[in-house]
Amino acid sequence: MERSGQVEPTPTVNTTNDTFVTHSVTADGKTESLAYQISLAVILSVITLATTLSNAFVIATISQSKKLQTPANFLIASLAITDLLVSILVMPICVLYTVIHTWTLGQVVCDIWLSSDITCCTASILHLCVIALDRYWAITDAVEYSKKRTPGRAAGMVATAWVIAISISLPPLFWRQVKAEELTSCSVNTDHIFYTIYSTFGAFYIPTLLLIVLYGRIYVEARKRILKQSPKKVGKRLTSAHLVTNSPGSTASLQCGRHDTPSSDTGSSTSENQVKVTVSDALLEKKRISAARERKATKTLGIILGAYIVCWLPFFIYTLLVATCDSCLNPELFDFFTWLGYLNSLINPIIYTMSNEDFKKAFHKLLRFRCCRL
Repeated sequence: MERSGQVEPTPTVNTTNDTFVTHSVTADGKTESLAYQISLAVILSVITLATTLSNAFVIATISQSKKLQTPANFLIASLAITDLLVSILVMPICVLYTVIHTWTLGQVVCDIWLSSDITCCTASILHLCVIALDRYWAITDAVEYSKKRTPGRAAGMVATAWVIAISISLPPLFWRQVKAEELTSCSVNTDHIFYTIYSTFGAFYIPTLLLIVLYGRIYVEARKRILKQSPKKVGKRLTSAHLVTNSPGSTASLQCGRHDTPSSDTGSSTSENQVKVTVSDALLEKKRISAARERKATKTLGIILGAYIVCWLPFFIYTLLVATCDSCLNPELFDFFTWLGYLNSLINPIIYTMSNEDFKKAFHKLLRFRCCRL
């Protein structure tokens, strides 16, 4: 998303007792060892690679499984594509910029990178709103919405999300000035306070409010279904009966005695047949399973909303703070909040797929297929 100015490092060499140690000294007097920079680069590169692979597997799983090719999963696939773009277009360059704290790729790449950053991250957040809106309609108006829930409608919702995201990322390009000297930092100009407010509210605060309202309504509706499907009193039971011959009676059996007329030749003989009655709570068990699924879905919604807020809220609060307080800028803290937001692109495919049994089965099937081919 929007990035503020970075502190440029000045490389120095420290020689003590004929031992050479390479450091990069920042403008505020802090030193960062080469080992720290390498460790940071490795950690951020692993996060980037994991984000790329997880979202690529989600896309591959949906494309290979016809059972998963539904309008609802089309939205999840579109979210995975958006997060994949974040991991390809944004995160690798950000790894370099975060580690060395200076821009070395020129202004053209800077403009492309900033636009990709704002567009893709905003589109990812708006996809969460689209998915929440789809689920809200599906749970509150299931019969009517099932007729309207088509691939074309899903495509229209995705297109709307991308149009809004692009409209938020374009304005900085109009006031970006071409500098004659070499570019050493790449950031959105935070002097335009109205754009900062417009972009943060359009990309985060308004979508977050919408998500809270939608998931709140979904939670209430799910709770109603759970209470409805979990009766306090025992309801109707399904029973089955079969004939058991020559078996002793019991409290769980219904005895039907049949006595033959005694014969003078054979004497008195009695044969006893019983009807064994099996009582089954199949109907109640079905309701309990349905209620358990509703509870799991409700729990998943909480995880989705919680992960999203934890990942992005610190970044957007800090962005507004820096726009109104220049002295509040801390480059290391800003980098941390930025990567915390990027981490949401890794968490999204994990939450949306691992909470779905069909996804997990198709995912494992795809992994076995890939391993066998190798």
